[in-house]
Amino acid sequence: MERKVCLIAGGMSHWGVRQASQRDMFQEAAKACFDDNPMVTNKDIDGLLVASAYTERCSFQTHLAPLVAEYIGVKPKNICARVELLCASGSSAIILATGLIKAGMADVVMIIGGEKLYVPQKWEVFYSELASVDHDWDGAQGLGLPPPAFAMVAQQHMKKYGTRKEQLALVSIKNRRNGAQNPKAQFQQEIDMDIAMNAKNIVPPLTLFDCCPITDGAAAVILASEERARDLTDKPLVYVLGTGQATLNNMSANMPSWTTWEALKIAGQQAYKAAGVGPDDIDVAQTHDCFTISEIIEYEDLGFCKKGEGGAFIEAGESDFGGKIPINTDGGLLSCGHPFGGTGVRQAIEILKQLRGDARRQVEGAKIGLSHNLSGFIAAHTVLIYGRE
Repeated sequence: MERKVCLIAGGMSHWGVRQASQRDMFQEAAKACFDDNPMVTNKDIDGLLVASAYTERCSFQTHLAPLVAEYIGVKPKNICARVELLCASGSSAIILATGLIKAGMADVVMIIGGEKLYVPQKWEVFYSELASVDHDWDGAQGLGLPPPAFAMVAQQHMKKYGTRKEQLALVSIKNRRNGAQNPKAQFQQEIDMDIAMNAKNIVPPLTLFDCCPITDGAAAVILASEERARDLTDKPLVYVLGTGQATLNNMSANMPSWTTWEALKIAGQQAYKAAGVGPDDIDVAQTHDCFTISEIIEYEDLGFCKKGEGGAFIEAGESDFGGKIPINTDGGLLSCGHPFGGTGVRQAIEILKQLRGDARRQVEGAKIGLSHNLSGFIAAHTVLIYGRE
């Protein structure tokens, strides 16, 4: 009989522009994770997956997982490995850990992800991001950084569906408001429509507040088999109900449509089917708001609203507290920031807290939560669905 998997602890370092090293932030995140659930200790961990995309470029450190194990004081005897899928590294590691536990290859697995990106000059990380594309082909055509690509996505969505700049701005206003109460977020200041609409242009129609920042930070969660989880937490059990992951292309230039993300639709359908739920059953969600247009398209392709109605969905307040499904309740990437390997793990932490009922901004009665990451230039999509017992 297939074993059930539970999420039993989660914690993160402070995210932002840090003087701390990569090692420091992994240690901070691990301590915060253990502090979240004092019933689980380092001696209980028999597996470790470390999610990091730019460790060689920015920290000049490969063979990361054994080093992190030593940094954080765990001795994983069943699995110790690094996972890399750029922005979806953390959520991919959670999917892999879930499979390992279901298969009986491990019982209690820590997933820890993060990056040190400000090293020591900001321009270096943008130069390093050129490694994220097929630099022999796409990079040579000038498609090397995310803002131009997502600006073209926004332009096409606006042209095809009538999405307005004000609707994009509402995503950032909502997520900055949610992040203002998150002490671990990179940005903790609310903004209003006037600030959002008059911000510096990055690549039109995207302005400063339409784009998430690069970030130093780390986050950690612990998964356990249901049997072990009952011994290791006195809080309500939160189960991994279903997962999905799909990729149809490496570069957004090769997508049939930039306004419908077929890989996301496939990953979402996989996760919904495995969990035995549908979009209308989701009480709270974390989606990959690397840009405001991303969140709007994700509303549509995850099935929260009809295609082309994402702008109207945010405008009607349906993705906010009190709406149909509160999304990015901790501030999302736009407020928390984006240390690539840590983002999917941070999302899991917020869903864990929401389903346990102890989130900083709580969605009342939340029982089923969803997290979504895209990676690269809309190349791969990862969806996880969690449920409270």
